[in-house]
Amino acid sequence: MFTVDTAVQAAYMVAALLFILALAGLSKHETAKAGNTIGIAGMTVALTATAALTVESDIKPLGIGLLVGATVIGAVIGLWQARVVEMTGMPQLIALLHSFVGLAAVLVGWTGFLHVENRLHGDAADELRAEDLLGVHSAEVFIGVFIGAVTFTGSVVAFLKLSARIKSGPLVLPGKNLLNIGALVAFVALTVWFVIEPRLWLLIAVTTLALLLGWHLVSSIGGGDMPVVVSMLNSYSGWAAAASGFLLANDLLIITGALVGSSGAYLSYIMCKAMNRSFISVITGGFGIEAGPADDKDYGEHREITAEGVANLLSGADSVIITPGYGMAVAQAQYGVAELTRKLRDKGVNVRFGIHPVAGRLPGHMNVLLAEAKVPYDIVLEMDEINDDFESTSVVLVIGANDTVNPAAAEDLDSPIAGMPVLTVWEADNVVVFKRSMASGYAGVQNPLFFRDNSAMLFGDAKERVEDILHAL
Repeated sequence: MFTVDTAVQAAYMVAALLFILALAGLSKHETAKAGNTIGIAGMTVALTATAALTVESDIKPLGIGLLVGATVIGAVIGLWQARVVEMTGMPQLIALLHSFVGLAAVLVGWTGFLHVENRLHGDAADELRAEDLLGVHSAEVFIGVFIGAVTFTGSVVAFLKLSARIKSGPLVLPGKNLLNIGALVAFVALTVWFVIEPRLWLLIAVTTLALLLGWHLVSSIGGGDMPVVVSMLNSYSGWAAAASGFLLANDLLIITGALVGSSGAYLSYIMCKAMNRSFISVITGGFGIEAGPADDKDYGEHREITAEGVANLLSGADSVIITPGYGMAVAQAQYGVAELTRKLRDKGVNVRFGIHPVAGRLPGHMNVLLAEAKVPYDIVLEMDEINDDFESTSVVLVIGANDTVNPAAAEDLDSPIAGMPVLTVWEADNVVVFKRSMASGYAGVQNPLFFRDNSAMLFGDAKERVEDILHAL
């Protein structure tokens, strides 16, 4: 028999399929816009179905009014933020959004406890007890609250680091790994206890423990590794949503959370391989410790160059590789870089882009900026596709990148970024580094590239310097 409930379940299946198609579309530049549109369509279907189910249920008019009001307020804030946020602010905005998902999971878990475990002789508890599912419900509450709380405080710390409200360096407490392991062991023990004997103080204890663990995990990770952290927190938020789905018996929330959680975890794994990091260390907050001092070495004197000098280099070049970083995003220099690329290609110069997996502060950050400026997809190459070509390249333009082109990663075993694969730009004939100053990068590591004989520094705002080069050309 066709009812509102069956129609809602059918709509949820359609929405789930649309979400899967959206992920497939987002995997390629050419189909990313279509993938985003498909995702919006899926969420529209899901929200419409949920609204229909709510109206059909016995929720009082006041409850429906509150739900509609919250939806409208959230939509207005979301649209406003989407319009005003700069690309440079996207990493911290995404981290903040992850914190909302974590907080929602905590609230759903607490509501589940107050509705069932806090009323062990109520109708809801009796119904679960009759089906021998009361213990399962208690485990769902406890685990959902734990995951949500870790996601919440971890995401807040990531937001504060990315927005420079707190220092980006890693926090190293004595016995930090033992603290993390101890917290996980305590969580397992408390979970067993709660399933056997659900008590309010146990839920308070695990919420506090998870909030502190989330704060400590991300605080222990250095700024250079924050792109991986954002990706991992994305995964955490997905699992938190899935946990909420189990509590609410909502199949679509379970599917959506699992999609986000698994895709975020896989992306983090790929990024860890690209950075020569341990995936296990990422999820336990253990890879942000600096190995030793990196800024006290004397690399000699750097050499400066003018925009006119760069134009002369480019005019005589056969091949040029541009390696962008976060500084290009800050300066909004991508449009000038795109114009420079067009001019050089019109002159017969082979121009390509080399993108490090963690360039910027968000996976795909540079790719989005270059696509926005209409740079052709086929000349934007990943690190492993272009690293072998630097030694046969005339000129490399390093625009706002630092840690991702640092030779210390390959040559200095004492460096905090030792072993991290980087773009080997120093192998080119000439390297021009666009920077505002000689300051170290986000990881707090000095870059010996700046002092190489074949390197020259072009100081100032990247957008203005690119425009100067265009005028000189």
